[in-house]
Amino acid sequence: MTTAAVVVHHLQNSRSQRVLWLLEELEVPYEVRRYERNRRTLRAPPELRAIHPLGKSPVVTLSEAGRADRVLAETGAIVETLVERFAAGRLAPPDDDSRLRVRYWMHHAEGSAIPPQVMALVLDSIPKGLPRLLRRPVRALLGQVRKQYLQPELDLYADHWEDALGAGPWFGGAAFTAADVMMSFPVETGAKAIGYLARPRLRAFLERIHARPAYRRALERGGEYAYA
Repeated sequence: MTTAAVVVHHLQNSRSQRVLWLLEELEVPYEVRRYERNRRTLRAPPELRAIHPLGKSPVVTLSEAGRADRVLAETGAIVETLVERFAAGRLAPPDDDSRLRVRYWMHHAEGSAIPPQVMALVLDSIPKGLPRLLRRPVRALLGQVRKQYLQPELDLYADHWEDALGAGPWFGGAAFTAADVMMSFPVETGAKAIGYLARPRLRAFLERIHARPAYRRALERGGEYAYA
């Protein structure tokens, strides 16, 4: 295990909650530096750009003996790096097939799962910024767009996740892995807004992760998180 100091630059109600949870699972000491969203735009504050040019969260500062401090960005890359540095065999898939499944879900979580959810969020938010007279017709039009084009995609992914959990209680199979940490966010954010709770395996998955002691500790460290 590498000796290092870990600082998580954390934004409430964001992907960075997964990083706190992973560190709690790995029992790695870390510091949390919190940032508050702009109340009007809900965007991250400009202070995060002083840490990373994109100004997004999560960002992790990793300090290791004999090396200059390094800044890690992108949730999947952060999770993979922390597992490599600190897991010491924990959260490791037991066989090659499991490793392939874990790798797939690690990348699926951000590469495929989140984009349609972001599109749904954008469509739902557009009418709020319009003059009152336009809100109702625009909301109706966008509702039809979402129903016809976006909802089938969201349902396709949710059914895929439900089927995958039939092979074992976790996305990688029988054992809890970093793939479950990564997949927690798209399942959580879509649970109520998109109706994933109607699928029993996804609902059970959320119940399992929310009951984990490390998950509960991460909530205490991270503060506000609307999806737990």
